[in-house]
Parts: sequence; C-alpha cells; structure tokens
Amino acid sequence: MTIAAAQQTVVAARAGVERAQVLDQVLETLVKNELRPGADASRSRAELALAQTEQIQAEQARDVARAALAALLGVAPETIVIEPGALLSLPAGQDVPATAPAQHPLAMAAEAAVSEVKAREKALDRSYVPRVYLQGASFARGTGIGPDGRTGGAVSGLAPNTQNWALGASVTFPAFDWFSIRAKKEIEVHNERSAAAGYQQTVQDVNGQVAKARAILEGARRVAQNTPVFVQASRDAQVQATARYRAGLASIAEVAEAQRLLTQSEIDNALAQLGVWRAMLGVAAAQGDLTPFLAAVGK
Repeated sequence: MTIAAAQQTVVAARAGVERAQVLDQVLETLVKNELRPGADASRSRAELALAQTEQIQAEQARDVARAALAALLGVAPETIVIEPGALLSLPAGQDVPATAPAQHPLAMAAEAAVSEVKAREKALDRSYVPRVYLQGASFARGTGIGPDGRTGGAVSGLAPNTQNWALGASVTFPAFDWFSIRAKKEIEVHNERSAAAGYQQTVQDVNGQVAKARAILEGARRVAQNTPVFVQASRDAQVQATARYRAGLASIAEVAEAQRLLTQSEIDNALAQLGVWRAMLGVAAAQGDLTPFLAAVGK
C-alpha cells in the first residue's frame, strides 16, 4: 500500500510538471513577443522548478518504499513491480464483516490460559480421592507327575500344563497430603481469577481497537467521497485562472496557485482512496482475521 500510494503521488507530480512546462513554454513565447512582462516568465520557471522538485521527492519516497519491501522479501529493489489492482478505486460498498471479539487470536489464547488453570484445579480436586487399583496375575508350570503319582515319558513336564491365577485389589489414600493440596488449590483459584481478568481485559482491548479502527474507516470513507469534489473544483479553478490570465484579468500568481492546488487535489484524491483500503486493513487486523480484507482486494 505504501508503494502504491507513492506511485500515485509520482503520477500526480508528473502531471503537475507537465502543466508547469506547458505554462512555462507559453509564457516564454509571450515574453519574447513582449506580450507579458519578464517577471511572469521568471515566476513560471520557479513554478516549474518547484513542480520538478516535488516529482523528485515523490520518486524518492517510492524508491524508499520499494527498498523497504525488498529488504523484507530478500530480493533486489529493481525486481519489485506491484499491481495495485482494486487498490486504486474505492471498495464499492464492501466492508469488513464484524466478528466476535472472542474469536480474536489473543482472546483465544487468554481463554486457553483460563481453561488450563481450571484443568489444574480439577486435577487437584481428584488428587485427595482414594484410589483403588485392581491387580491380577496368571501363571503356569510344567510337571510330569500326575495326581495319582505316575510320571510320564522323558519329555513330560516340558510344557506348562498346570495353570493358576490370582486376583486382588489395593486402596491408597493420601491422608497426609491434605494441607499441601489445599494450599495448591488456593493458588490455582487465584491463578484462575487472574487468567479470567486477563481474558476480560483482552476482550475489552479488542473491542476498543475494533471501534477505533471502524471510526478511522468511516472517516476515510467520508474523506474519499469528498476528494473528487476537490479535484473537480481545482480543475475548474485552474482552467478559469488560465483563461483569465490569457485575457489579462489575472496574474501569473493566480495561475500558479491554481496549478499547485490541482496537483495537491489529485494527490489527496489518490491517497484518500488508498486510505479507505488501509483503514479496512486496520479493521481486519484489529479483529484478528485478514481473510475478509484479502478477499475484498482480490475482487
């Protein structure tokens, strides 16, 4: 967005330079023919130099923004070319859908901290309960002696042919751990209160950030709706000032002021449109989900 804004500023600055060059060429001809005083030509050259300086500064800002992005991406600045796409026009009524503050990643993390403390409390509640362990065993042995005292052959008793089993239970009770468990539970109760307060504070902060972001978005929309009027009025004023100057009814200062105003209005209009997108991005970031914004840009 910063590069797109810088590029639009460069476009408006170049248009201002072109208008200043046209005025300077006209005045040079008029001064040579002694139809205008030489001071007017000097003023037009000064205005041209000022417009060129503004263009240089705009190109500098664009190159700096491109270098900053190149540093993040790890590529050469000259290889970066952006396609502004929808960013050069207003979102056409699109808005960032509202989401529940509890769905914000920070709120979800704070809620998970509360659940973690509750889980520890639950584990402590069960640690003083008697524990019953069932135990069982089975075993077998091999013997070649039968119940009547007779023995088998030479290999009799090699296989486990006599089985047996055992079943029992044991109970444990941490009678001497009651005091330590109680102290641990009190600690976890306070931890739960702290975590719950942190969660509430996080939700409150998210609500505040979203409200601020939406207020900025609303202001950006209103500004973007007003700047086209500024551009049109500035363009009309520039045309009228030029016509009045040619008719000898206005000074060169009036024409120069009208041209500067037109250039500034074009810059403000372009930045206002990008300002709406930037404000929408702020709302999406405040809500913790950039997906709706990226979908709007893709359209």
